[in-house]
Amino acid sequence: MTVVTTVIVCLILIVLVLSGASMYFYNVGIRRSKKDFLEEDPSLIKVDNPWEHEEEWLKSQPLETLHMKAEDGLSLTGYYIPSADPSDRTVVLVHGYYSQGREMGAFAKLYHEMGFHVLMPDNRGHGQSGGSYIGFGWPDRRDIIKWTGYVVKRSGPQTQILLHGVSMGGATVLMTSGEKLPEQVKCIVSDCAYTSVQDILTYQLKQMYKLPSFPLLPITSLMCKLRAGYFFGEGSALRQVAKTKLPVLFIHGDKDTFVPFEMVNRLAAAAGGDKELYVVPGAVHANAYFMDKTSYRERISRFAGRYLNFAQGLPDDRTVPGHGES
Repeated sequence: MTVVTTVIVCLILIVLVLSGASMYFYNVGIRRSKKDFLEEDPSLIKVDNPWEHEEEWLKSQPLETLHMKAEDGLSLTGYYIPSADPSDRTVVLVHGYYSQGREMGAFAKLYHEMGFHVLMPDNRGHGQSGGSYIGFGWPDRRDIIKWTGYVVKRSGPQTQILLHGVSMGGATVLMTSGEKLPEQVKCIVSDCAYTSVQDILTYQLKQMYKLPSFPLLPITSLMCKLRAGYFFGEGSALRQVAKTKLPVLFIHGDKDTFVPFEMVNRLAAAAGGDKELYVVPGAVHANAYFMDKTSYRERISRFAGRYLNFAQGLPDDRTVPGHGES
């Protein structure tokens, strides 16, 4: 075998190995499938999952199932809970990776008690929505814009909308913030978001597999573009939030090792509008609310009270603790 032939054979083998590895990582992380690795991750809560505690409350609500077509024709599903009293406020709750809208019940209850209508969409590739891939927030941002349009059409031009996302949902609402939104969208709450798809996958590749990002991530990104329509480098919450003028409340637990805590400082520094940073001591990933429900609610209430008019449908001052404080 000549040197040239050996080199060619080696190159072919390298290409085959990298292609196989990228296919594996695409299937594990991006393709719609069961995500067993989440059960094994030590940085995520496994015992006494607090997200499940509000299921009974959610079951008692008049939950309306909604269906809508995305810009690319994909079927989207969402769930709507009307406010108990007349209200011109709606929160759009955006769930995290490998979750679904109805698993946002704890946050739905929080906002419902504050007098909001609640909309909980299933992101593409999740729940009852269509899609064979997970968008990590980037294609989902266009879907969230369509959901805000639905809210305006349903509730009228006087409606006020707050976007609240957790984990991948937090990144999704930040990616949405950099787009042209209806004027009815007044502010955003982003809980434990990552800076970009590229950053979080680079981090997780090192954490889970002890591998560098190059060359696997660029090849997997190309596969993602071919199969799901986006490159990892496109999905940047950091770039998008720098373009927005909307107020943003950033929330992160300082013990988060699934989406590293340092990311929230970069996001807050980049934000182009009014911003607040709420760090929850001791909170691991997506657990800030459950660490201190009272403080979390008060921070949400004060933030929303600055940018939304609570005059209509406000039962009494206790509904919005700290309303009007700076």
